[in-house]
Order: sequence, then structure tokens, then C-alpha cells
Amino acid sequence: MAIALITGGTSGIGATFARQLAAQGHDIVLVARDRDRLDQMAHELRGMAREVEVLSADLARRADVAKVVKRLEDAKKPIDVLVNNAGFGMHRRLSDADSSGHDLAFEVMVRSVRELGAASARVMRDRGAGRIINVSSTAGFVAMASGYSSIKAWVTNFSESLSNELHGTGVTVMALCPGWVHTEFHDRAGISKSSIPGWLWLDADKLVRIALRDAEKGKVISIPTIRYKVLMGILRHLPRSTVRSISRSISSSRTASSAVVP
Repeated sequence: MAIALITGGTSGIGATFARQLAAQGHDIVLVARDRDRLDQMAHELRGMAREVEVLSADLARRADVAKVVKRLEDAKKPIDVLVNNAGFGMHRRLSDADSSGHDLAFEVMVRSVRELGAASARVMRDRGAGRIINVSSTAGFVAMASGYSSIKAWVTNFSESLSNELHGTGVTVMALCPGWVHTEFHDRAGISKSSIPGWLWLDADKLVRIALRDAEKGKVISIPTIRYKVLMGILRHLPRSTVRSISRSISSSRTASSAVVP
């Protein structure tokens, strides 16, 4: 029986991954900070999956990241699918003197992604099979005035680089790059949604179905729906000065607020 480990698996995109992977017959390992929410999600999933483990871990704490790495390295219950999903929205300026928000974002969305991805890569490579899905964002294709955009650019590039490293080993790596998705993510981050056109919003269930299908096909970058593929294709061919101008417009449409961890 295949086992999937999902970080940030109690809400939003992560919870949707957990539900769909459980429905496909995977056993599930849920990783999140809030033990109550972990137990609630595990109770829901036990109606679909044979076994659901919960691992309470704050990925901003390196000792907790090490706990998750240890679980990934457990040869007795090998992880077949890693979904690196944990993250949060942020609106700290890159030039802010207070770097605490950027430090937190780095630990959760950069360092832990590398640590968990690297641990999975090692054990999956030895077995000759496995799948790593890193939840990135279309924000990584633009240059918004916050750390989130540059972090997600790193996640996408890291995924491509790790995919190259694992080429031919039987292990696949994919960056999922969604746009705006109907979850609690934006509300928790204090991000204004009123200026975002309705046609840009994605349904989380559809998003994850596309992601799992693309991962099965071995795609390295998954951009959901034709409309986002077209938009990102246009961005890639625009002059960078134009991309920066578009990015400034997106940034100005959002409220200035501190990051809120989901």
C-alpha cells in the first residue's frame, strides 16, 4: 500500500491533496502544527484510507523538521509520495528592517522544502521509485514587492534542479504552480481578494486533480488550467520590464499586512 506524506495537510490545498490521495487508496501521513486540526482531519480521512498517521510539527522549528525527515527515512514504512505544501502568504517588504517575517518564511517555505525534498530524494532514489510534489505558485513567475514571489521562484527552480538530479532514477519531482485558489489562504494572510477577477479563481478540488494527473505523467512543472498556461506563457515572452510593471500593479492591489501562518 502506497503512503503519502503531506505537510500543511489540515487545510486548503494540503487537505485537498490528503482527501484525493486517500480516495485513491493511499495511506496518509499528515503533518501540521495544530494537533486538534490534525486529529479532526485524520478522523475524516479514516473513512477513506486504511491508515492515517498524524505528526505534529512546526516547520519553522528545525528540530521539528528533523522529526519529519526521520519519518521520511523510515524504511519500515516508506513514503511513496511527498507533498511539500506547508506555507503562508506574506506581505513584508523586502527592505523591511524587521526580518522576522522573512526568517519565518525562509524556514517554512525554503529550508524545510529543501530538507524534506532532499530526504525523500535520497530514500526514494535508493528504492528506485517515488514522487515529490512541491507546491509553488504562479507568483514565482512575476516580481511582486514581497518575499513570497521570490520564495516561490526558488521553489520552482529547486524542483526543476532536483528533477534533473534524479533523472533516470525512477523518482519524479514536480512544482505545482497554482494561481488564485478558493481556500482560506488569502483570508488568513490578510490579502484583499476584491480586485481579483472571478475568472482567475481556481477550485481546489480541480487543481489537485490536475496536479496528481500531471505528476503521474512525470511533468516537472504543473500550471493548472488552460487560462493560467496561456497567461504564464505570455509572461515568459514579455520583456522583463513589462513583467515588473505588471507585478507592481498586482502588488498595489493588495492590502499591506503582516504574514499570518495557516
